Amino acid sequence: MRWKGLSKVTALEGAEHGVTSNCINPAYVRTPLVEKQIADQARIHGIDEDQVIEKIMLTESAVKRLVEPAEVASLASWLASDAAGMVTGTSYAIDGGWTAS
Repeated sequence: MRWKGLSKVTALEGAEHGVTSNCINPAYVRTPLVEKQIADQARIHGIDEDQVIEKIMLTESAVKRLVEPAEVASLASWLASDAAGMVTGTSYAIDGGWTAS
């Protein structure tokens, strides 16, 4: 939550200098770190990796899959582009509906 506040202050104070500031808030992104966590949780709980994803990581998500790195990169690229020049001081959840409920 602190990052949101920092982003909003940056958006407001940086606006006159052409600075925009936004937050990207992804759920679990399919990265090597998350893949290792999946394997570790499977071992700890004695279940297979698919069950870790379904029963532990995605229980709150409406879309039952991990976020792909390209999805986060796509939003970040757009936010850094001229097309998003008027977008500032906001947060984007990439979480398959987790925060919608």
